[in-house]
Amino acid sequence: MHLATLARELQQGLQGEVLINEPLARHTTWRIGGPADLLARPETGEEIDFCLGFARQKGLPLHIMGNGSNLLVRDGGVRGLVVQTRAWRRVLVQGRVIRACAGALIARVLDVAGRAGLGGLEFAAGIPATIGGAVVMNAGTQEGCLGDIVRGVEVITPDGSRYYLERRDITFSYRFSSLRQEGTVVAVDLAMTASDPRVIQERVRKNLEGRRARQPLEWPNAGSVFKNPAGYYAGQLIEEVGAKGWRAGQAQVSTKHANFIINLGRATAADVLELIARIQEAVARAFGINLELEVEVWGDSQ
Repeated sequence: MHLATLARELQQGLQGEVLINEPLARHTTWRIGGPADLLARPETGEEIDFCLGFARQKGLPLHIMGNGSNLLVRDGGVRGLVVQTRAWRRVLVQGRVIRACAGALIARVLDVAGRAGLGGLEFAAGIPATIGGAVVMNAGTQEGCLGDIVRGVEVITPDGSRYYLERRDITFSYRFSSLRQEGTVVAVDLAMTASDPRVIQERVRKNLEGRRARQPLEWPNAGSVFKNPAGYYAGQLIEEVGAKGWRAGQAQVSTKHANFIINLGRATAADVLELIARIQEAVARAFGINLELEVEVWGDSQ
């Protein structure tokens, strides 16, 4: 079926917009990526349900995107339907539990938590992800990770049914959760602790300052490119092979933090993938360690 026809049918079930051949470079923090056949931006949980059902009914490949902060989209783009959850961002305080819809940015959840005097998420200050994407990959820092404070997660399965997973039903490990096999996360409950709002604000401020000092946040990037191997820091290994400053086209290994690849302005996914391959080869040759990607890679090369 023609994309324009599919888009019209999909739009009938949404208040949010539906875009055809939309460059995903506009929607990723790397500012890199070819077009999605269809990009839907649902605004409610019901609209997300509709998108998932539409993809199932039409036999379309389905991709769920939050803030695009841990994602490299190849230059050929993505076939099928990309559902961007960022417009569904309600955050509710329920006693000492925060319920955040999947599209809520971590910065927004932190703001609501701080105003309510609820601590526990400050370690995530500066992570430019939605809560849905962050919990699926168990995002975190040296101070903590999402799995530490998750109370439960609401999920939609590929067949359209909804269910709730308690914390004990979810497996979390370093940059991994079993939620990838469960379906699409629609809401996350976080178990917080009572704290002085001023203390929360100060912790957030210090974490943001530290992140700005260590990371090249002035350039488009996707955060850490590689996972830390057991017993090592990926950035240190990359620095020790002399890769800081390496370039491929408009992509560069950051001179501030070697586990970041930055977009100097017009980088392509091919540029980034070239650097990734060079780094992996150099680290494997020098240390016998195979660096695993932390970022996801979507789409076609051409």
